[in-house]
Amino acid sequence: MQATVSGLRKHAETPLTLLVLLALWQLAVEVLDVPEYVLPAPITIFQHLVLPQSDATYNWSRHIGATVTEVLLAFALTAIVGFVIAVILTWSRTIRDLTMPALIFLNSLPIIALAPIIVLWFGYGLGTNVLIGFLVAFFPLVINVTQGLSRVEEDLLDLVRYMNASKWQVFVKIRFPKSLPYLFSGLKICSTMVVVGAIVGEFIASDRGLGYIIINSQYTMNTPPIFAALMVVSAIGVGLFGLVTLAERLLMPWNRVAGD
Repeated sequence: MQATVSGLRKHAETPLTLLVLLALWQLAVEVLDVPEYVLPAPITIFQHLVLPQSDATYNWSRHIGATVTEVLLAFALTAIVGFVIAVILTWSRTIRDLTMPALIFLNSLPIIALAPIIVLWFGYGLGTNVLIGFLVAFFPLVINVTQGLSRVEEDLLDLVRYMNASKWQVFVKIRFPKSLPYLFSGLKICSTMVVVGAIVGEFIASDRGLGYIIINSQYTMNTPPIFAALMVVSAIGVGLFGLVTLAERLLMPWNRVAGD
């Protein structure tokens, strides 16, 4: 019972802190009489999101749906392809030695600089934004999972080899379970980075999405939609991160910290 109360109190601190910060923000804007185009009040921002008559410029559900779709597809693509690449790199040292420099080189390139070239090759639309999100996020997942699959005690490997275990059995029974903490660590990083990648894609190669709203509103100096879009983007990232954390708790109950 005490642990439950402590957990509720712990999880209640974040929303309470957020509410206090929003209240201080609202108060500062009103007291200092800050112009709306410089810093809109939180109430004004929320009105643009929940009251269609406050902002007839944008169909918010359409733009939010587009961004959420891109983020989820980019995350799924990153999780699947990144894991497969990590398995291949772990399975064959020769392939790892040949491909790792290319992966490092690709990761060192600024995706924002590559985005116009990607648009030139693949055109505008959903697929391009998903691809940009994938390119931003896949490398950390590959590195984390590769490290997790490789970090197995040599004594344990010697034991199962002595018992004539196949390479596939070693992977399924030992390497994969050992890599789960690294896998979820990489997925948590990806959950935020795919959001960044999708928004970058929308900046350059889209006529819909929250990134499009930010860029379009910047041109007209319509600040409230910019802040509203940023808040929704942040909520999407936090929500996806929370889903990964929940999956980790369900699939790895033994890895919970006491009191969680």
